[in-house]
Amino acid sequence: MIPLKTPEELERMRAAGALLHQVREHLKTLIRPGITTKYLDKIAEQMIRDHGATPSFQGYHGYEYALCTSVDDQVVHGFPTDKPLREGQIVSVDAGLILHGWQADSAFTSPIGEPSPAIAKLIRVTEECFWLAANVAREGNRLGDISFTVQTYAEANGYGVIRDFTGHGIGREMHEDPPVPNFGAAGRGMRLRAGMTLAIEPMITLHGWKLYLEENGWTAVTRDHSPCAHYEHTVAITKDEPEILTLPGAKVTKGGWSAS
Repeated sequence: MIPLKTPEELERMRAAGALLHQVREHLKTLIRPGITTKYLDKIAEQMIRDHGATPSFQGYHGYEYALCTSVDDQVVHGFPTDKPLREGQIVSVDAGLILHGWQADSAFTSPIGEPSPAIAKLIRVTEECFWLAANVAREGNRLGDISFTVQTYAEANGYGVIRDFTGHGIGREMHEDPPVPNFGAAGRGMRLRAGMTLAIEPMITLHGWKLYLEENGWTAVTRDHSPCAHYEHTVAITKDEPEILTLPGAKVTKGGWSAS
């Protein structure tokens, strides 16, 4: 069963999303050559807890950290480490929190220093995949419209689309129904309804999409070691335009989008 959120519940999710946005934006200012992902994790946890919230990931099925920090060919669920980030690398930062019982989930990929043109394009196209998908996350459309939009845009740019991990419903729980794949057929799947809240999260690779797990049992890596970018926001389906709960002030319209 997919819970439809009431206006009051959406307001609570909006507050959780606004706090996660603050954390996300602060982390972006810290990312540079020489920083460690364990330091980013420490800052994120402190900021989340200082605002009366709880890191969603910490303790989830035994996971130890507030963040997932996936570097270069790591796709998702990378462990924060004491290894300094180097010029030319990329890092995907995935964060979640619980505020007054409601979840928010968001991810971004950042270059370390000046990215190559190929990496800059990969990051940009991955973000564009999200925005195009958010644009079809409208009442009356189908879940497959989101999946199809991500896949076709990524593949039109020559990229691989991760199939082993998906977006998801979100609310009181971090992972609720329905799964939100980044590949699929338009016009298929359940019909979207106002009150649904979805974490839409394209995970796009420079080349191949097949994965393996590192020995820690968590971290997924591309088999061909292609770099991977990840971009995610928590989105509410409404009677009007989609609302990006983890990006206050963002506007999604049928003609495009803008992020303040």
